[in-house]
Amino acid sequence: MHFSALHLADWRCWPSLEVRPAAGINVLLGANGSGKTSILEAMYVLSHGRSFRGGGVSALVRQGAAAFVVHAETVRGGRTTRLGLSRTPEGWTARADGESLPRLADLLARVAVLCVEPGSQALVTGPAELRRRLLDWGLFHVEPGFLPYWQRYRRALAQRNAGLRQAARASHLAAWEESMDAAAQQLDRLRSRYLEQWRRYLEGYLQHWLPELGAMELQYQRGWPAAHPLAEVLRAQRQRDRAAGYTRPGPHRADWHVVFARAPDRHHLSGGQAKLIALASLLAQFELHRETHGDAPVLLLDDLASELDTGHFSTVIRQIEGCAAQAWITSVQPLAVPLCGARVFHVEHGRIRAA
Repeated sequence: MHFSALHLADWRCWPSLEVRPAAGINVLLGANGSGKTSILEAMYVLSHGRSFRGGGVSALVRQGAAAFVVHAETVRGGRTTRLGLSRTPEGWTARADGESLPRLADLLARVAVLCVEPGSQALVTGPAELRRRLLDWGLFHVEPGFLPYWQRYRRALAQRNAGLRQAARASHLAAWEESMDAAAQQLDRLRSRYLEQWRRYLEGYLQHWLPELGAMELQYQRGWPAAHPLAEVLRAQRQRDRAAGYTRPGPHRADWHVVFARAPDRHHLSGGQAKLIALASLLAQFELHRETHGDAPVLLLDDLASELDTGHFSTVIRQIEGCAAQAWITSVQPLAVPLCGARVFHVEHGRIRAA
C-alpha cells in the first residue's frame, strides 16, 4: 500500500497541511522542529492508534485547538480508499470511504506502517513492552485470530486484577484464571509461530549488516514457566498477586531478544549496532507482512542517519530502494547518498513545498 494524499488539521504544529507524495521514496528536508516528524507521526497513528513519541494523545492536538483531524488516501491493489481519523475530548472517530467505523481497530487494520526513529534503539535495549508491542502489531495484521484472543485475555486479566484488589473469593478468581489460560495458550501458539517466520528474514539482514557479532539467536519468553499451564501458575501465585494488587505471570509479560554469539549481553552493543538491529527487526516484519499479504507496508524513517556511519547508512538506503515500497525519510540536510526518483519536500514552520 502507499499514501497518495495526506491532509492534516490542527495536528501538532500544523494548523493545516496537504501533501501528495510519490508512491516510492519521499524525502522531507528541514531544520529541527520544523514539523517533519509530525508528518510521519500522523501516518503512524493511522496504523497504530498512538504516537511513537511521548506525551499521549492530547499532545497531538495543536495548542489552542479542540481536536485534530487526519485525512488520507491510500492505494492498495489499484484501489483508493479515503480514510479519516479525529480525536476530540469525547474519544476517537474513524471513517473509511465516508462511512463511520464502529471501532478504531477497523481503521488500523486498513493501514500498515512501520517506523524507525531516533529512539528505536530502545527496541533492543529498552523494556519488554516495546518488543511485545512490535510483535503483536505484526500478528494483528497477519493473524486474523490474534485480536479476539488478545481481547479475551485482556478482559479476563482485568477482571482477575480487580478481584485481587477487592479480596474476591478463590472460586471467583479461578473462573478468570481458566479463561486467561485458554486464551494464553492460543496467544503463545500464534506468537511462537510468527517469531519463527520472522526469524528467517531477521537472520538474513543481521548476517549482512553485522557479521562481526557472529551467529544470531532469537529468544522468546512467553511470560510464565514453560513446564506449567498458566492456570496452575496463577493459582500458586494468588497470595503474592493479592499483595501486589495485580497479576504478574502471563502473556502480557512476554518478551523476545536477539542474542549474538559475540555479544551475548545486549547492553554491550553500540548505539549504531542497536539501531541496525532495530531496523533489521522492522524490515524483517516488513518482508513477512508482504509475504503474507502480497502487499508492502509503508516505511517511515525519521532521522535515519543518526547513529549510523556512512557505510552502514549507504547500505541501508540501498536496501530501502530495493524494497519497492513507499518510504518517507526525514533529514536536516540533503542525504549523502543520492536516491533515484525520490520526491523531495522542503519543510519549514507551517509550510511544505516540493523541490
